[in-house]
Formats: sequence, structure tokens, C-alpha cells
Amino acid sequence: MADKVLKNINREVSWLAFDQRVLQEAQDRTVPLIERVRFLGIFSNNMDEFFRVRVATLRRLTEFEKKTKDYYGESPRKTLSRISELTKQSQEKFEEIFNELTAELRTHNVYLINEGDLSPEQHTYVKDFFRTNIRYLLSPIMLNHVDRIPQLNDKSIYLAIKCSNEEHPKKDFALIEIPSDASRFVVLPDHNTKKFVILLDDVIRANLAEVFKILPYDKFEAYTIKITRDAEMDVDNDLTESLLEKVSKGIKNRKKGEPVRLVYDREIPRDLLKFLTNKLGVDRGDTLIAGGRYHNFKDFMSFPNLLGDEFVNPPLPPLNVRTFDKCQSMTEEIEKKDRFLHYPFQDFAYFIRLLREAALDPDVVSIKVSLYRVAFESKVVRALINAAENGKKVTAMVELRARFDEKSNIYWSQRMEEVGINVLFGQPGFKVHSKILLITKKSGKKTTRIAAISTGNFHEGNAALYTDFTLLTAQKDITLEIDHAFRFIESPYYTHSYKHLLVSPHGMRKKLVCLINEEIKNAKSGKEGFIFCKVNNLVDEGIVDKLYEASCAGVKIKLIVRSMCSLIPGIPGKSENIEITSIVDRFLEHSRIFIFGNDGDPKYYISSADWMTRNLDFRVEVAAPIYDKDIQRELRNIMEYTLRDNQKSRVVDANLKNEYRTEPNAPQFRSQIELYRYYSQLEY
Repeated sequence: MADKVLKNINREVSWLAFDQRVLQEAQDRTVPLIERVRFLGIFSNNMDEFFRVRVATLRRLTEFEKKTKDYYGESPRKTLSRISELTKQSQEKFEEIFNELTAELRTHNVYLINEGDLSPEQHTYVKDFFRTNIRYLLSPIMLNHVDRIPQLNDKSIYLAIKCSNEEHPKKDFALIEIPSDASRFVVLPDHNTKKFVILLDDVIRANLAEVFKILPYDKFEAYTIKITRDAEMDVDNDLTESLLEKVSKGIKNRKKGEPVRLVYDREIPRDLLKFLTNKLGVDRGDTLIAGGRYHNFKDFMSFPNLLGDEFVNPPLPPLNVRTFDKCQSMTEEIEKKDRFLHYPFQDFAYFIRLLREAALDPDVVSIKVSLYRVAFESKVVRALINAAENGKKVTAMVELRARFDEKSNIYWSQRMEEVGINVLFGQPGFKVHSKILLITKKSGKKTTRIAAISTGNFHEGNAALYTDFTLLTAQKDITLEIDHAFRFIESPYYTHSYKHLLVSPHGMRKKLVCLINEEIKNAKSGKEGFIFCKVNNLVDEGIVDKLYEASCAGVKIKLIVRSMCSLIPGIPGKSENIEITSIVDRFLEHSRIFIFGNDGDPKYYISSADWMTRNLDFRVEVAAPIYDKDIQRELRNIMEYTLRDNQKSRVVDANLKNEYRTEPNAPQFRSQIELYRYYSQLEY
């Protein structure tokens, strides 16, 4: 076991290092000021999800300490202890950066003020604003007069309030939820050249006497608290319920999940904190974090820009694809040659156009699609509904267990069923994480299939923020295998031997190992062996061990890993041939590329799967080979651009210091911006 701990980085600790890279963006002075403030919100949102999912899972595993120690390399309790310590350090760094940013905002005449800073005129404005917009959204709970605290929403923040009167010792504790259906930021009237923003928390603080005016108190002390709950859904095995019913029930039960973290204002009085922890049932096993005055910083992702365009990122509108703009039919163009879309640099609207064309094309007989996450107002689903209304046979695989998107997926599933779409809800024991589409056309005796295979969701919102690829192809070898993949999704007992696609759980792991083994064989025989890979996460122990073996054989390995990475590069005699970097920039890196040297004839793949055990063994995933030479060159360029980055690339190593990758004598190269320029100059 000691060897296991030594050779790999703990996955949870590695994830915390990733979120530190996000926090670095808030500190980076080359990032526009308002965007830096918004990165604080992204960091906070990431941390919330980490506690709701990863920490909650570890707490569950502590009940099986001995059985899980081998899997994690250390006991879950020890990991939780490390997380607690690292989280406290992050909180301190976060508050330091927040204070720096508010100070920098002041140099530009933007003041983030609290209720104690209000001028008489501002106090009048805030009072009127409260009475008009906020007062009747509040539902104060007098805690001394209830047996138990109502279930707290872990997406919200609360003011814990100590009410007292200076003339007698009586006191009461109260709780107020900060309304989530009002903006967290209230912009006050300008004064000369100065602009002012006050948080909704402080608007309420300024008006507590109004809230509690029927009670005999004249002093109110309010402190922010936030609770985070276990977000894992327990979907039971009741055979009398459908998966939709089970997930719907699971969403409701999630609100009652066990608390895993309580963040509170460090200035809160001891008697109030003790009262709250007792009432909330928070014990020593939960993470208690003393923080600053404000919490739920995820709202800062929408911090208002009061300074002008130069204080936010310049717009990078998605680019047109000239070939599709000139053509009358996208399917006809795809039948001529494989096509490739790279979001957000190119417009996701082309994918929606493809669906819209299929809905109207008289030769189209069927459409099959797997949907993992869809937008709240999904144009993709609306296009599928339109196809069904035009008599096409539409089958939609909707993954109801896509974490935190279950509600939206249930809603759209029901809308699709209403128009006759055949909606499938996945398989027992497997999440369907692949992103695939198959359009079938029949003209006389001729059958033509068009497939779309994507690294990311068919989600117009994600496509504006995440880097992802979609391969559009009519190649029979691939489209026939996509049809077989859909048959497996429809019938879990259906099997097929894939010659082109890598499909999990049926063989992706085995084929990846074979591809790595081929590079090992080539390197040992004196030929060039290399592996270039871009993924979000690399934590599967079998793949990590195989990469160590390849490094020892002399295979040159360059990895770009956005988030969790267990592999330690640069260990003499073990991984000195492995380099790992990570990019955090204005777009979330989400695309996945695998390139294997293959003795001078490289093999290229794009994939929905990361190199994680869950993706390779417990999810339905698809990796597609890229046979088109033009698209191969494009993928190679993308990898080379990303590896050249010396502005937003961090070195991933055992120290987890997130040092920037630099090249002292090289010109500045920021891969996402350079890729945008690359696509703007393409002629196709």
C-alpha cells in the first residue's frame, strides 16, 4: 500500500489543486477586473459541488473504512482530514483575493459597501428598495419557538440573527433565507463619479428592525451561514417504480441529504453558533469552516459590470463555417466528406440546423439521439419534437441521472413523450454518457446514415462556454457501428464487436490498452513511440500503470489534463518521459483527444470518455476514430496549440503548486485565443 500512495496523487487532493488553478485566474492581473471577480464565483460554485458530491461520498465510505482503503490508497477519514485542511487554506486565500479585488474596484470608483457605510441618502434608497422589492419575499423563522429548523436549502444562504434588547436579558435567535429570486447585487445611485454596489444580504441587515418591528427587540446581529448537503441520489430497487419515478423521488430526497459542510461568519457569537449546530444536527464529522462576512460566492459569476467593455473579456462570437453557409443541404455536404465542428470557436447552431433539416427532409425516416444534458430552453429538443410532428420516427435516450440536471431532463422527456417520441431512460447500473446522433435516410432502395459523435453535450449553453468537438460523418463503417451502439442502449443484452469505435463498457479499456501496448512495442524496437492525450480527468489506476510502463519503455507521452490527475510525471526510472499540463482560461476545457504514434501512421480519436474507471467500466461511452486527413491535421494543430500555451498552462506534478508553464525566449502564446484566430482564417 505504501507504494500505491507514493506512485499516485490522491484524486480528491488533485481536484482541489484544479480549483486552485481557477482561483489563480481571479488573481491574474492579465484577466480583466470584472472577469477576475467572476472567477471567484466559479471557484465557489466548484467547491460547493465538490462537497455535495465528493466529500459526501467519502463520508459514506467511512462506514466501510477497511474495504475502501485499498481503492483510495489511504483511508477515507484521512482523505477527509486532508480536504479539511486544504479547504481552510483555500478559504484564507480566497478572502485575501476578494479583499484585493474590492480594493482594486475602489481605484476605479466602484465601491462594494455594506449597511454600515450607507450615507443618509443611500439609506433612504435602500429602505425604499427593501419595502418595494424584498420585504414580502422574506420568511423569518424564530428558532427558539420551533422544535426543529425547517429543511435548509443548500443552494441558498441564510442570515442567522441574534435579537436582543439592551433593557432586559431576553434574546431570540432567528433565521432568514436570502431570496434567490432577486438579484444578489443592488446597484445604488451614483454619487458624482462614484458607483456603489450593496449585497442583498446587507440590504436585509439594514432593515431588520422593520422585519421584526412587532417584537420587543432593538438590537439585531446578523451573520451569514451556508449549509452543503449530500447530493448523491439513492435510487432504490423498487421494481414497481419506473426510473423516472425513482429519480423524481430522489430529487426531492436530495433536499433532505445529510449536511457535509457548514460555512459561517467567523464573527458569529458562540451561543448562536452552538445553537445552530445543535439544531441542524451538524456533528464533528462534518466540515465546519469559519469564513468572512459573505458566502455563496457563486452569485459573483454574475457580478455587474459598471466599468465598461475594457473590464470584461472582449467578445469572441462563434465563427461561421463557410461550407455549410454556402450549401443548401448539410447532409449532402456530410455525405461528400467528413466535417468537424469545434465549439465555442464555431457555431453550435449548425448542429441544430442539421436536426431542423432532418425534420423536414422527406427522405429521413428516423432520428436517434442520446442526450446527457440539455439546455433549459432546448432548441435541440424542440427540433426533435418538430421531427416527430413531421412523421419521423424519433428515439431519444435521456439520461435521467445526469447530476443536477435531472429536473430539466425529466421535463423535456415528458414533453417529448407527449408528441410520440420514443424516450428511453438508460440501463440499470450504467449511465449513458455518450453523445451520439444517427439520422437515417431512405430513397428507393438506398439507405444513407449520417452520424454526429461529440465530446460534449448537445447543449447550446455548454457549447458557448465549453471547448468540445462534433464529428459529422456518413462513413458506413462508423455509422453502422453507431447504429449498433444505439441497439445496445435500447437493449442492454445486445452485444457487438466494434472494429472502429471504442465503446465502453464493452471494450474501450481493452482497446486503449492495446493501443498503448503498440506504442510500447514500437519504442522497444527502436521506433518512435508517442501518445498525445487531452482529457478532463486521469485517475484510472489501470491506465495510469500502463502509462508508467510506456514511459519506462521510452514512449514519449504528453498529456493535457484539466482537472483530476493521479499520475505523477517526471519520476526517474518511472515517468521521466511523461509531461502533463493543465489549461484554465475563459472557456472550460472539455474536449477529449487521443493520438497514438502507430509507427508513423498516427491514430486519432475524439471521445466522450475520460480516463476514469467509471467512464471505462460503468458508463456507455463512445470514442470515434478520425480517418479524414484534414480533420486529423486539425486535431494535431489543436494539440500543438494547447501544448505551446505559455500564458494559461500550468505544470502538473507531484508538488501540485500549479506553476505556470513558461518559455523565457518564446513569444506569448495563449492557446484559446490563438485557436480562435486559427478558425477565423480557415477557408472551408
